[in-house]
Amino acid sequence: MPVFAYEGRTASGKVLRGNMEAPSREAVINRLRAQRIQPNTNRIRERGKGLDRDVSIPGFRKTVKSKDVVVFTRQLTTMIDAGMPLVQILEILASQSDNKTFGAQVREVKESVEAGSTLSDALRKFPKTFDELYVNMVQAGEVGGILDTILGRLSIYMEKMMSLKRKIKGAMIYPATIITVAVVVTLILLVFVIPVFAELFASFDKALPLPTQIVINISNFVISTLHWIGLTAVLIVVAIRQTYRTERGRLAIDRLLLRLPIIGDLIRKASIARFARTLGTLVSSGVPILDSLTITARTAGNKVVERAGFMIRESISQGRTMLEPLSQSGVFPPMVCQMIGAGEMTGAIDQMLQKIADFYEEEVDVAVNNLTALMEPLVIVVLGTIIGGLVVSMYLPIFQLGSLLGS
Repeated sequence: MPVFAYEGRTASGKVLRGNMEAPSREAVINRLRAQRIQPNTNRIRERGKGLDRDVSIPGFRKTVKSKDVVVFTRQLTTMIDAGMPLVQILEILASQSDNKTFGAQVREVKESVEAGSTLSDALRKFPKTFDELYVNMVQAGEVGGILDTILGRLSIYMEKMMSLKRKIKGAMIYPATIITVAVVVTLILLVFVIPVFAELFASFDKALPLPTQIVINISNFVISTLHWIGLTAVLIVVAIRQTYRTERGRLAIDRLLLRLPIIGDLIRKASIARFARTLGTLVSSGVPILDSLTITARTAGNKVVERAGFMIRESISQGRTMLEPLSQSGVFPPMVCQMIGAGEMTGAIDQMLQKIADFYEEEVDVAVNNLTALMEPLVIVVLGTIIGGLVVSMYLPIFQLGSLLGS
């Protein structure tokens, strides 16, 4: 069935543009009018013809971002709550999506639902876009007849996870950028600037100060082995990536990250917040506890936390409580273990998990601010020491020569 690009205006005067699958141009006009949208008939045309033909370049297919799914979920919640038919909602959302890849996926979901499939089964066809957590929560909402409520919780959860991810990325990008700049500046000085001074000092025919000679020797070493240094750096990165793809390697690296000073504490708090938020959202949405723990473990983002999640699941499946495996994992602080234990005893485990998530998300905020505040003076000291040391060592012979000439 052909796809038409359209433009129309709502009753409030808002201009809408999008794509719609329909048998003909007239069908698009009739459908827009049925949705109380006044179509601009001059701007309705079939896609894929003439200048409107889509050019697909291999390897440049637009990916679906978390933000696309969040916006889709929020709009889906609002429209379902307003009582609109699901097929019509999916058609509107598919046509209004700015991301063509995501729009095509939503259109396929609409076709599956139209053919009699449930929404959760239709979404399950796109695991990279709609993960296991998303699909299971939608399924729980369909079974319980509270799909709009579940989708509302899901959109809130996804927004909080996106915010948490942005904070962690922001905290990591700052020191990584500074380290990269420091390494690049140092290499430029050693490869291009120091040799110029070395040639100048060679004409002095005098013994150089020890700091100057050390810097020149380092410069000569870097220049002669620069290709080996670059190759070694690439091999280290490749080795780490390959190791991280294995089960044991990822577990070892994730365990090491949790033990790092400052950064490790930030990662631990973020992992606890994610674990508690995910498990609390699933349990409160009616997903069975064993399924909730499986999904939470798989989406933990840290192998150590994932193993802890599966340990908790095994404990509950054997009729025991969550408290013992939580304490044995070495990831969760005593306060978290006791709060979850109290939630189990009172039957308010989902509320307790949400409180833990709120607390640790605030802790992540504080940790990020502290890390940024700590990095600023540290960067000044490190860069000042490296760059200043190189500059001073190069000027020492000139100072000595000036003092000799003055005497």
